[in-house]
Amino acid sequence: MIRSNSGFFAAIIILFAAFAAAAQERLGTYQIRIAPDKDGWTYELNQPAKFNVAVTLDGNQVSGLPIKYACGLEAMKPTLEKSVTTTNQSLMIDAGTLKEPGFLRCIVTLEKDGKSYRGLATAGFRPDLIKPTTGEPKDFDAFWNESKKELAKLPIDAKFEPLPNYSTSTVEVFQVNFQNVGTGISKQSRIYGILAVPKTTNPNQKFPALLNVPGAGVRSYRGVINLAERGIITLQIGIHGLPVTLNESVYDDLRAGSLNRYMLYNLDNKDTYYYKRVFLGCIRANDFLISLPQFDGKNLGILGGSQGGALAISTTALDNRVRYIAASYPALSDVTGYIYGRAGGWHHGFKDEKNRTPEKIETSKYYDTVNFAKRLKVAGIYSFGYNDEVCPPTSMFAAFNQIAASKKLLLGLEQGHSNSPEQTERINKWLEDSLKSGKTE
Repeated sequence: MIRSNSGFFAAIIILFAAFAAAAQERLGTYQIRIAPDKDGWTYELNQPAKFNVAVTLDGNQVSGLPIKYACGLEAMKPTLEKSVTTTNQSLMIDAGTLKEPGFLRCIVTLEKDGKSYRGLATAGFRPDLIKPTTGEPKDFDAFWNESKKELAKLPIDAKFEPLPNYSTSTVEVFQVNFQNVGTGISKQSRIYGILAVPKTTNPNQKFPALLNVPGAGVRSYRGVINLAERGIITLQIGIHGLPVTLNESVYDDLRAGSLNRYMLYNLDNKDTYYYKRVFLGCIRANDFLISLPQFDGKNLGILGGSQGGALAISTTALDNRVRYIAASYPALSDVTGYIYGRAGGWHHGFKDEKNRTPEKIETSKYYDTVNFAKRLKVAGIYSFGYNDEVCPPTSMFAAFNQIAASKKLLLGLEQGHSNSPEQTERINKWLEDSLKSGKTE
């Protein structure tokens, strides 16, 4: 007698279905989406701005949620704050307007089930008309010319350490270090970095070179291998005078200890301010690149973001050997903005009124990105976003608007303190095309 197994299999299917149902738990994430009501997020002066707000869960708007919103000049105390409850329709916030060029920001927050959610958007009001608040010292050029002479007296004294674990089939990688000026009692220091050189079977082949200057912080580096694989010598440097291949715990300790808030060290003295050695060290890095026998002798570029964006601009202004610049969300831009009631650039030192001494304000002028931007003479590509809370767009436009040389801005409206993949690829392609062709705009 043949028995049917259909009942048995049906039971198994039901059992598995019950197990799946019991084991499955759907977890959604709340999203706060905010956008100004005008395409391009940019308004005329005195034109009213509204922000459209939607709180969603799995793509669906959620009603009955208590949210708070705050609107006002970016990085300043809000002028409009309110608590409301969401509905199944988007919320439209009347944020007012600006009479002067600048940025109006709206921040929305939600507390739900012990978690915090946050969204923001930023409306620009004629950012092309933003002017800097910082001044320019009469001896600005004389100060930096004398400083460069001080650097030129020192030999490069380059040292190479092969890094086979960093190298690839097409790129040879080294940790390098070379001599730089010092500060205070020490008259000399060292700059360390990761050098990546394209491999070739032709001993006479030459390559363009690119200096990658770092964002703020204390960390290790692994080099710009992807661009070296495209046939460009790359040098990625650190700025703190220590090797860049140490254990991360070393950098963690320094970041929390002796190098904490280094960007404000000796801000009251232009000759001993922390960044003097850094700015000159970037020029010394160019000295090193140009000395390499593999360099083509002509095509030198520089790349950096945030602190690195500032260093890219200052280095290009101080060193006429640089032919191409790519600077993203540049720091140290119009840092005195806070003194005049608007957002100042990173390092944000003047947000604290105790730092607003005449000596510190005067020193900052010798290092402000604004005063280097107006001295740029080469083609450049720049990128930043309206939603950057580290380097406020007010400060970045104050510098960008001073550039008289050929310039291209890749503006990511929703971008915070980073580049989008699209911005990064456009920058890399522009650098590769420019450095390899040798063409200038």
